[in-house]
Amino acid sequence: MKTVVLKFGGTSVGNIDRIKKVCKIIASHKKIKNRVLVISSAMSGVTNDLVKKSRLLSNNFDKAEYDTLVSTGEQASCALIAGRLNNDGFKSRSWMSWQVPILTEGPYSGARISKVVVKELNDYLKTGGIPIITGFQGVNRKLRLTTIGRSGSDASAIMLSKFIKADECIIYTDVDGVYTTDPRKYKNAKK
Repeated sequence: MKTVVLKFGGTSVGNIDRIKKVCKIIASHKKIKNRVLVISSAMSGVTNDLVKKSRLLSNNFDKAEYDTLVSTGEQASCALIAGRLNNDGFKSRSWMSWQVPILTEGPYSGARISKVVVKELNDYLKTGGIPIITGFQGVNRKLRLTTIGRSGSDASAIMLSKFIKADECIIYTDVDGVYTTDPRKYKNAKK
């Protein structure tokens, strides 16, 4: 049995119809008897909205509170994915970074994953469950949420794959290849 980590970015989970499509992809991997773990970003635009709100409230928003705030988008998308999978007859639950735990070191908004404790995840996988894990975040030694920088969900998926000893890590995106820069922002990006 293969262990596969699937990562979905913000545009992949950007609305209810897209979340339903993501759940069909997850189900297709589960139906061929893979052990499946999912990392999700926040729904597109959510993190930017939270950042904007923090700036409207304070010119010097506390860094620990900032990371706590911007990490909430992933929690919502993970709960929505798990809820849909359960509706579709699969066993699934959301996991926040501190529940795994995903341990980090370094500054707020720029922490690095140092360890992923995989015992509970492995136990849940053995029961046939599909864990839906918040990307982009972890917990530090002070038991505070930390974020690992924008686009950190890709790093979360890669590190989870390493620690869980996954056979495969698939990062789903809305572009048709690897570009020199973001093709949505720069029309001269080369594939």
